[in-house]
Amino acid sequence: MSIALIDYGAGNLHSVHNALVKAGAQTVELTADPDVVARADRIVLPGVGSFGACRDGLAALPGVIDAMAEAVQARGVPFLGICVGMQLLADAGEEFGRHQGLGWVPGTVRKIERADPAIKIPHMGWNSVTPATPHPLIEEGEAYFLHSYHFDAADPAHVVATTDHGGPLVAAVARDSIIGVQFHPEKSQRYGLSFLSRFLDWKP
Repeated sequence: MSIALIDYGAGNLHSVHNALVKAGAQTVELTADPDVVARADRIVLPGVGSFGACRDGLAALPGVIDAMAEAVQARGVPFLGICVGMQLLADAGEEFGRHQGLGWVPGTVRKIERADPAIKIPHMGWNSVTPATPHPLIEEGEAYFLHSYHFDAADPAHVVATTDHGGPLVAAVARDSIIGVQFHPEKSQRYGLSFLSRFLDWKP
Protein backbone atom coordinates (compact mmCIF):
# COMPACT_ATOMS: atom_id res chain seq x y z
CA MET A 1 0.00 0.00 0.00
CA SER A 2 1.39 3.40 -1.00
CA ILE A 3 0.72 6.60 0.96
CA ALA A 4 1.15 9.96 -0.77
CA LEU A 5 2.10 12.55 1.87
CA ILE A 6 1.66 15.91 0.12
CA ASP A 7 4.78 18.08 0.37
CA TYR A 8 3.75 21.69 -0.20
CA GLY A 9 5.89 23.43 2.38
CA ALA A 10 3.21 23.48 5.06
CA GLY A 11 3.30 20.74 7.62
CA ASN A 12 5.16 18.61 10.13
CA LEU A 13 6.08 16.36 7.22
CA HIS A 14 8.74 14.29 8.88
CA SER A 15 6.75 13.89 12.11
CA VAL A 16 3.69 12.80 10.13
CA HIS A 17 5.83 10.48 7.99
CA ASN A 18 7.36 8.85 11.06
CA ALA A 19 3.96 8.49 12.75
CA LEU A 20 2.47 6.81 9.67
CA VAL A 21 5.38 4.35 9.59
CA LYS A 22 4.97 3.64 13.32
CA ALA A 23 1.26 3.06 12.70
CA GLY A 24 2.08 0.38 10.12
CA ALA A 25 2.50 2.13 6.76
CA GLN A 26 5.11 0.42 4.60
CA THR A 27 5.48 2.96 1.78
CA VAL A 28 5.10 6.67 2.53
CA GLU A 29 6.17 9.03 -0.26
CA LEU A 30 6.70 12.73 0.46
CA THR A 31 5.62 14.11 -2.85
CA ALA A 32 4.61 17.11 -4.93
CA ASP A 33 4.24 14.93 -8.05
CA PRO A 34 0.66 14.61 -9.35
CA ASP A 35 1.47 11.23 -10.91
CA VAL A 36 2.49 9.85 -7.50
CA VAL A 37 -0.67 11.31 -5.98
CA ALA A 38 -2.84 9.82 -8.74
CA ARG A 39 -1.63 6.26 -8.16
CA ALA A 40 -1.48 6.33 -4.34
CA ASP A 41 -3.66 4.03 -2.23
CA ARG A 42 -4.02 6.70 0.48
CA ILE A 43 -3.48 10.49 0.44
CA VAL A 44 -2.49 12.55 3.49
CA LEU A 45 -2.53 16.36 3.49
CA PRO A 46 -0.83 17.86 6.56
CA GLY A 47 -0.84 21.57 7.34
CA VAL A 48 0.73 24.04 9.76
CA GLY A 49 0.39 27.80 9.39
CA SER A 50 -2.28 30.10 8.02
CA PHE A 51 -5.14 28.95 5.80
CA GLY A 52 -4.26 31.32 2.93
CA ALA A 53 -0.55 30.48 2.91
CA CYS A 54 -1.28 26.76 2.92
CA ARG A 55 -3.87 27.13 0.14
CA ASP A 56 -1.41 29.13 -1.95
CA GLY A 57 1.33 26.58 -1.36
CA LEU A 58 -0.91 23.73 -2.44
CA ALA A 59 -2.16 25.63 -5.50
CA ALA A 60 1.44 26.30 -6.53
CA LEU A 61 2.04 22.59 -7.15
CA PRO A 62 1.11 21.98 -10.81
CA GLY A 63 -1.61 19.35 -11.18
CA VAL A 64 -1.67 18.22 -7.54
CA ILE A 65 -5.12 19.55 -6.59
CA ASP A 66 -6.59 18.03 -9.77
CA ALA A 67 -4.86 14.70 -9.06
CA MET A 68 -6.18 14.69 -5.49
CA ALA A 69 -9.71 15.52 -6.65
CA GLU A 70 -9.72 12.80 -9.29
CA ALA A 71 -8.36 10.19 -6.88
CA VAL A 72 -10.55 11.10 -3.91
CA GLN A 73 -13.78 12.41 -5.41
CA ALA A 74 -13.94 10.29 -8.55
CA ARG A 75 -12.35 7.03 -7.35
CA GLY A 76 -12.90 7.12 -3.59
CA VAL A 77 -9.26 6.91 -2.51
CA PRO A 78 -9.10 7.40 1.29
CA PHE A 79 -7.95 10.91 2.20
CA LEU A 80 -6.78 12.37 5.52
CA GLY A 81 -6.40 16.09 6.18
CA ILE A 82 -4.54 17.12 9.35
CA CYS A 83 -4.96 20.51 11.11
CA VAL A 84 -4.86 23.14 8.32
CA GLY A 85 -4.98 20.22 5.87
CA MET A 86 -8.39 19.47 7.38
CA GLN A 87 -9.41 23.14 7.27
CA LEU A 88 -8.60 23.31 3.54
CA LEU A 89 -11.46 20.87 2.94
CA ALA A 90 -13.87 23.75 3.63
CA ASP A 91 -15.39 26.11 1.06
CA ALA A 92 -13.43 29.04 2.48
CA GLY A 93 -11.23 30.24 5.33
CA GLU A 94 -11.35 33.65 7.01
CA GLU A 95 -7.80 33.83 8.38
CA PHE A 96 -6.12 37.09 7.24
CA GLY A 97 -8.88 37.73 4.69
CA ARG A 98 -11.18 35.32 2.91
CA HIS A 99 -9.55 32.50 0.95
CA GLN A 100 -11.08 29.76 -1.17
CA GLY A 101 -10.77 26.19 0.08
CA LEU A 102 -11.12 22.89 -1.74
CA GLY A 103 -14.87 22.77 -1.07
CA TRP A 104 -14.93 19.02 -0.41
CA VAL A 105 -16.72 19.37 2.94
CA PRO A 106 -19.09 22.38 2.94
CA GLY A 107 -18.30 24.95 5.61
CA THR A 108 -16.18 27.95 6.56
CA VAL A 109 -13.08 28.15 8.74
CA ARG A 110 -13.60 30.96 11.27
CA LYS A 111 -11.71 32.44 14.22
CA ILE A 112 -12.48 30.81 17.55
CA GLU A 113 -14.77 33.19 19.45
CA ARG A 114 -13.79 33.73 23.08
CA ALA A 115 -16.94 34.20 25.17
CA ASP A 116 -14.98 33.63 28.40
CA PRO A 117 -11.83 35.80 28.83
CA ALA A 118 -10.24 32.94 30.74
CA ILE A 119 -10.23 30.84 27.58
CA LYS A 120 -6.88 31.12 25.82
CA ILE A 121 -6.49 31.44 22.06
CA PRO A 122 -4.87 29.57 20.38
CA HIS A 123 -6.45 26.36 21.64
CA MET A 124 -3.28 24.51 22.49
CA GLY A 125 -2.56 21.25 24.25
CA TRP A 126 -4.30 18.00 25.08
CA ASN A 127 -8.07 17.92 24.92
CA SER A 128 -10.97 15.56 24.48
CA VAL A 129 -12.07 13.97 21.22
CA THR A 130 -15.76 13.11 21.56
CA PRO A 131 -17.58 11.17 18.82
CA ALA A 132 -20.50 13.14 17.35
CA THR A 133 -21.70 11.15 14.34
CA PRO A 134 -20.62 7.46 14.27
CA HIS A 135 -17.52 6.91 12.13
CA PRO A 136 -15.20 3.89 12.00
CA LEU A 137 -12.06 5.99 12.47
CA ILE A 138 -13.19 8.02 15.47
CA GLU A 139 -12.90 6.79 19.04
CA GLU A 140 -13.27 8.71 22.27
CA GLY A 141 -10.01 9.85 23.80
CA GLU A 142 -7.59 12.74 24.10
CA ALA A 143 -5.43 14.29 21.40
CA TYR A 144 -3.10 17.25 20.91
CA PHE A 145 -4.54 20.45 19.41
CA LEU A 146 -2.97 23.71 18.24
CA HIS A 147 -5.24 26.16 16.38
CA SER A 148 -6.87 29.59 16.51
CA TYR A 149 -9.44 28.93 13.78
CA HIS A 150 -12.09 26.24 13.65
CA PHE A 151 -14.18 24.44 11.05
CA ASP A 152 -17.79 25.69 11.00
CA ALA A 153 -19.47 22.86 9.09
CA ALA A 154 -22.54 23.64 6.96
CA ASP A 155 -23.99 20.17 7.56
CA PRO A 156 -23.85 18.76 11.12
CA ALA A 157 -23.87 15.25 9.62
CA HIS A 158 -20.28 15.86 8.44
CA VAL A 159 -19.08 16.51 12.02
CA VAL A 160 -17.84 13.20 13.38
CA ALA A 161 -16.05 14.47 16.51
CA THR A 162 -15.97 17.52 18.74
CA THR A 163 -13.75 18.90 21.46
CA ASP A 164 -14.48 21.51 24.13
CA HIS A 165 -12.67 24.82 24.52
CA GLY A 166 -15.07 27.29 26.06
CA GLY A 167 -17.78 25.51 24.07
CA PRO A 168 -17.86 22.80 21.41
CA LEU A 169 -15.41 22.96 18.50
CA VAL A 170 -15.17 20.57 15.57
CA ALA A 171 -12.42 18.01 16.08
CA ALA A 172 -13.08 15.95 12.93
CA VAL A 173 -15.15 16.10 9.76
CA ALA A 174 -15.86 13.34 7.26
CA ARG A 175 -17.80 12.43 4.16
CA ASP A 176 -17.43 9.53 1.73
CA SER A 177 -13.71 8.55 1.65
CA ILE A 178 -12.60 11.85 3.23
CA ILE A 179 -11.73 12.52 6.86
CA GLY A 180 -10.13 15.61 8.34
CA VAL A 181 -8.95 16.05 11.92
CA GLN A 182 -8.18 19.30 13.72
CA PHE A 183 -5.88 17.54 16.17
CA HIS A 184 -2.36 16.38 15.36
CA PRO A 185 -2.21 12.56 15.31
CA GLU A 186 1.58 12.72 15.00
CA LYS A 187 1.74 14.52 18.38
CA SER A 188 -1.03 12.53 20.08
CA GLN A 189 1.02 9.51 21.15
CA ARG A 190 -0.98 6.30 21.56
CA TYR A 191 -4.30 7.86 20.58
CA GLY A 192 -2.81 9.36 17.42
CA LEU A 193 -1.05 6.18 16.34
CA SER A 194 -4.23 4.18 16.91
CA PHE A 195 -6.17 6.65 14.75
CA LEU A 196 -3.57 6.46 11.96
CA SER A 197 -3.62 2.68 12.11
CA ARG A 198 -7.38 2.70 11.59
CA PHE A 199 -6.94 5.09 8.67
CA LEU A 200 -4.45 2.72 7.05
CA ASP A 201 -6.94 -0.15 7.36
CA TRP A 202 -9.99 1.91 6.34
CA LYS A 203 -12.05 0.65 3.42
CA PRO A 204 -14.75 3.30 2.91
